[in-house]
Amino acid sequence: MTRFAVVLFVVLFSGLSSAQLPNSVGEPGTAPKAPVTSAASAELQQFQKILDTWDDAVNRRDQYALELVLSPLFVDVSAGGDVTTRNQQLASLIANDDKTLHLSQKAITIRLLGDTAVTNGTYTLHRKGLTGPVDEKGVFTQVFERTRSGWLCLNSQRTLLRENSNAKSKKQSTAEAPFHIPLFSKSDKEKQ
Repeated sequence: MTRFAVVLFVVLFSGLSSAQLPNSVGEPGTAPKAPVTSAASAELQQFQKILDTWDDAVNRRDQYALELVLSPLFVDVSAGGDVTTRNQQLASLIANDDKTLHLSQKAITIRLLGDTAVTNGTYTLHRKGLTGPVDEKGVFTQVFERTRSGWLCLNSQRTLLRENSNAKSKKQSTAEAPFHIPLFSKSDKEKQ
């Protein structure tokens, strides 16, 4: 009987306490919304279409299509550390005489935080370098804002992937998660 009273007490008061919490919009009576992280969803497909539009605009040198993807407040941090604005990106697109320029982006994850979205993925940028063609491969993080017309990119940052300089192959991790703490995960010693 005591167990029943305790369970009833917990259920009633947990329902009352969650009724007092505001959600992300500030409405009382609903629990707060957690950020949505997705690796294979409709949102990810939607953002991949936006990235494809961005790629096509750069590859075709289409200023107007690029304006539909980038926010007027857009800031880009290149893999080399150069910081440019939307207007500088557009001017560079128009003035660029590199006919080999080709961009390809692939969204990997998307986190929705209300009217803000954070996308992570990989990219390949084929361009003309000082000594010949260069294939720049790396990862990106982009921040998008929902507007009346759709999603616009506010910020983009790219990071180059390091080239493997040594011929040694790395031991593949057997960890279940990509990030693990050795003290708390299963070790090779436990398997023996």
